[in-house]
Amino acid sequence: MSPTGRGRVTAGTGASPSGRVAAGLSPTRRDVLRLLGLGAVAVAGAQGCSLLTGTPQPQLLAGAAALPRPYTVPLPIPEVAKPVRSTGEADFYELTERAAEAELLPGLRTPIWGYGGTFPGPTIRARSGRRTVVKLINQLGEPTVLHLHGGHTPPESDGYPTDLVAPGASREYVFPLEQRAATLWYHDHRMDYTGPQVWRGLAGMFLVGDAEEEALPLPRGERDVPLLICDRSFAADGTLLYPALEGKPGVREAYMGGVLGDVILVNGAPWPELRVERARYRLRLCNASNARAYELSTGGPMVRIGSDGGLLAAPRTVRQLRLAPGERADVVVDFSAYGVGQHVELRNLAGEGPQARVMRFAVERDAKDDSSVPARLSTVEALDPARATVTRDFEFSSGSMHGGTGWLINGRPFDAKRMEARPKLGDVEIWRLTSDVAHPVHLHLDQFQVLSVNGERPKGPPEWKDTVELRDAQTVEIVTRFTDYRGRYVLHCHNLEHEDMAMMAAFEVV
Repeated sequence: MSPTGRGRVTAGTGASPSGRVAAGLSPTRRDVLRLLGLGAVAVAGAQGCSLLTGTPQPQLLAGAAALPRPYTVPLPIPEVAKPVRSTGEADFYELTERAAEAELLPGLRTPIWGYGGTFPGPTIRARSGRRTVVKLINQLGEPTVLHLHGGHTPPESDGYPTDLVAPGASREYVFPLEQRAATLWYHDHRMDYTGPQVWRGLAGMFLVGDAEEEALPLPRGERDVPLLICDRSFAADGTLLYPALEGKPGVREAYMGGVLGDVILVNGAPWPELRVERARYRLRLCNASNARAYELSTGGPMVRIGSDGGLLAAPRTVRQLRLAPGERADVVVDFSAYGVGQHVELRNLAGEGPQARVMRFAVERDAKDDSSVPARLSTVEALDPARATVTRDFEFSSGSMHGGTGWLINGRPFDAKRMEARPKLGDVEIWRLTSDVAHPVHLHLDQFQVLSVNGERPKGPPEWKDTVELRDAQTVEIVTRFTDYRGRYVLHCHNLEHEDMAMMAAFEVV
């Protein structure tokens, strides 16, 4: 089924990634941008909105709470969840969503919604190929939905945004985990209310391991550290601030481009410090912010070993790393390059003032380290775009919706009953994504590979992703293969305010 609106489907193209304008068709916005060479300068989008005409951008929500000096709070490590029971083939967990109070800022009590009553929720460590069953128990006053972000999951357990778990009810989610080792995360996915419910605390890490990864001499144990990074704003009494609309979904107009908090939290602590040994550490970085992107840097080399979909084929040394909302990356930092007593800051080069800081590492002692980063990490299959049966276009833009302004895909707001595409099980397809302003786009069900960004192929071997950031007025082509499960899934912007204001599209694998 072809997307309607301003998108188009080109069937049987052999998946040309060049994005050429098809003969006899009106050029799309993507074609105009490319042909005019405008790069980051936008022309009019689907509804006359563009960078030039004031398409909303994320805005900072100023808090009033007294804030701690950076690096005075120890980094908390979320508890690892224990199964309530296990069989020969599966592990069974329970996650109870409930209201609680947490000391996020020193000396203040913040009301939260948390899995197990904590912010973030407990970390689930699972194994590839071993079935993990999570019973979600909703003790909140609002419906919720659980989504395993990055999970290769049957549709009934994927967290479709209208598959609600009512207050007082429970639901079992079955995750077969027939997928590679990877750093995943889980969070609420309720239609129209994902933003405020994740903001209140409904998120946690989900780490999948496998034999291939375990055979590598990478840092492990206490030197394998999950870091869930998010931003929040607080009232003077410690209450979380959020610009929600009274009695209906969405946020106040000033914040419809996305909500930025003025406090950076890592594992629920503001600008924390982690004491480390002079050794290599594996840092599992997850951007769990609603709308903030990070340019992360330690000021020295970081060795990137993994992305959303697991290990890279080979390590890549980087000086900085960009993560849009929903994206993850695994890096190894060698603290033996620093002396005892030195401090290493993890900074956000995309931030200003307090938001330019994330956390700090304090090198406190010498230690034995038998870890290393091998030159080869994994085998990453390269999907062949020539095998694609269909090329589909999805345009992400702001526009008119129900008499106001919202966020649209192909000129239309989300309709849970309308399928924008019906890919066939087993098929390879190319999806061409275009933007007005920045949109981190997340695809459910299957990982994908990036073919091109504004017509240019990315450097290096392919890697598996489930979220990709579209920058301002950008075109990104991805290739994916639909495997294992038939049913309905979604593609959406992971700026949660955009998602809640209708920037989502459903598709059905047939």
